[in-house]
Formats: sequence, structure tokens, C-alpha cells
Amino acid sequence: MADIQGTYDRLFIAVPNALADMLDAGDAGGSVAVFVDGEPVVDVWGGFTDADRAVPWERDTIVNVFSVTKTMTALCALILVDRGQLDPDAPVARYWPEFAAEGKEKVLVRHLLSHTAGLPDWDGPVDELYDWSAATSRLAARATRWEPGTAAGYHSLTQGFLVGEVVRRVTGRSVGDFLAAEVTGPLGADFHIGLPPEHDHRAAPSIPPTGKGEDYSASAPGNPTGSEAGNGVRVRDGNSTAWRRAQIPAASGYGNARSVALVQSVLACGGEVGGVRLLSRAGCDRAFEEQFDGDDRVLGMPMRWGLGYGLFGTTYGWGGWGGSLMMVEPDSRMVVAYVTNQMREPAEDTRGMEIVTAAYEGLQGLRL
Repeated sequence: MADIQGTYDRLFIAVPNALADMLDAGDAGGSVAVFVDGEPVVDVWGGFTDADRAVPWERDTIVNVFSVTKTMTALCALILVDRGQLDPDAPVARYWPEFAAEGKEKVLVRHLLSHTAGLPDWDGPVDELYDWSAATSRLAARATRWEPGTAAGYHSLTQGFLVGEVVRRVTGRSVGDFLAAEVTGPLGADFHIGLPPEHDHRAAPSIPPTGKGEDYSASAPGNPTGSEAGNGVRVRDGNSTAWRRAQIPAASGYGNARSVALVQSVLACGGEVGGVRLLSRAGCDRAFEEQFDGDDRVLGMPMRWGLGYGLFGTTYGWGGWGGSLMMVEPDSRMVVAYVTNQMREPAEDTRGMEIVTAAYEGLQGLRL
């Protein structure tokens, strides 16, 4: 059985056991955290950071969580809404005048957060993702694919730039800088959008699924005709130095399960964790306000979207390319986070939900 490091409440033993099973089944490495009431009841890790299984996964190992990054960017926007600095019902062009080009005057801030803005496709080269001005200018110049608010289509790469530019226009700071100063810094959370070079030595590279190489690329299950929603991003791109340094607020966040769960516990705990208040109760509730319920044009499946988060029954959260996942259960003040460097094909990947199911086993025991 795989060697699992860290600590956990015995009621939640199913969680480290689930991680061990995944490592025994061939995964390289990963970490899992479960926070209840803002405190860790599970904080474990195991396996290796490299495909050769030579470098052990350590307590401070971090990894690219890909689209779990969206939950961090959304939280930044929700904080600004709660402070009265950002109006979700305002046109995006109020904050970003150039965005009004090509008839986008009626796109609202809430449309950006809920994947209903009609700008799901990245049609530029991958290298342009590393150039903030070029990426946001490209999106500002585009026309929408549908009437904003009438349909949803997962904005896999574009959402981060769209929301991020609004954050920058409002605060004068990039999303990564705002997150560090206003969220992760005060909380003491080890999560980064735009990874400084001094952290490179502890960043685990992503490992393609079995039988795939570094050219394995991201794709959306639906991929409707005419959509570039697959984006052409390859594993080698995500493992590059340029990717780590860039602020791609939909996909280039680095952290471990502990840091993801700690940050998102702000929402689970009514806006305050460890004596640090970032949101009001009403500000937390906004994340769970349904913006769309229907078939997502890009994902090719039914989806409910809130303000920056996917809605799933009484929970909300999101996952990332390769398998990382974050889920908030507000009724139980619980957050579950799983991060991994071992990719699997999306259609075959149930690891995140297995971790969530194991966490619920512990939660039931905690309630008794």
C-alpha cells in the first residue's frame, strides 16, 4: 500500500485510503485536504512528483491545478462585489471601455463569471496567453457567439482574462497580485497565480495519461463545430517556465490541496477563516446564485452555473484538466480539495468524486 504522509481525523480515514488506492493503481502523486469549520480534518499527501517515481511528494509540493484556478479568480471578483467596488449587473464596458467593441455593450459582469458571455473560444496562439495585454486586447476586439445571458458555453481559458481584466481595471492590480495581497497573504495560503522562480523547485510537473506524451492536449467533451474550445494547450505548454510565470487566471494557478481548501473555506464558513474576514455572509451566498441551468454548448452536457462556480445539488466548486478538484459544502461548512500531477483521460477520471464521497463518510461520523 502506498505510503501516505500527513495528518487526519480517524473519522475521515476513508480519505487517505482513497488517495492510497489511487497511488497503488498507478498514479504518480497528489495531495488531499478536507477542511471543516475552517480547520483541517484531513491534510495528506503521497507518491512522487516525477514520472520516474524518483522524487517524493513533500508537504510543500505544489502543482498546476489548471481550471481549479477559476475558483480563486472568482473569489477575487466576489470580494470586490462585496466591497461595492464591482457591480455584477453592470456592463463590463463600464470598467473596461474597449470591451464594448463589436456590439458587446450589453455583456454584464455576471455573464463573465457564469460562462454566458458568448466568448468561450481562444483563437490566438498559445504564446499569446503569456502576454496579458495581447490576450485581453484580442478578447475585447471579438464579437460574441450568442446573445449574452441566453446560453452558456464553458470559457475554459478566456474567463480568466475577462474577469481578470475587470479586476485589474477596478483595483489597478493583476489577479495574481490582488489574490496574494488580499487573500492568500492574510490567510497564509500557499497558492499562486504567476509563480515566482523561487518556487520552481517544489512545483511538480504534470504527467500525461498512460500512453500519452507531452503533446497530449486539452479538449472539451462537446467541442461543437466551429469552436476552438480545446484551445490547443498541451502538457508541454503547462509544464513550461513561461506558463508558470504567466498570469492565466483560468488555468495557471499553483498550489496544494491544503492551500486550495483553506482559501475556499472562506465561502464555506460565511466569509471568515482563522480570524480573517474576506466576505460578508451575503457575499458568500452570491457564489451559489444560479445564473444558468441547461445544456452547456462547449461541455456538451447539462450544467448549472453560479457566479464563478459550477453548482451541483447543495454544493459548488470546480475541477481542472488532469484531475484536480475543489468542492464547497456550505451546509456542513466543509471544503474538499484534491490535487494531482497524474493526468487521466477526462471521460475515465472519477478520482475527485471518489475523494468527495470518502469525505462525506467522515462527515457522517462527525455528525453522530
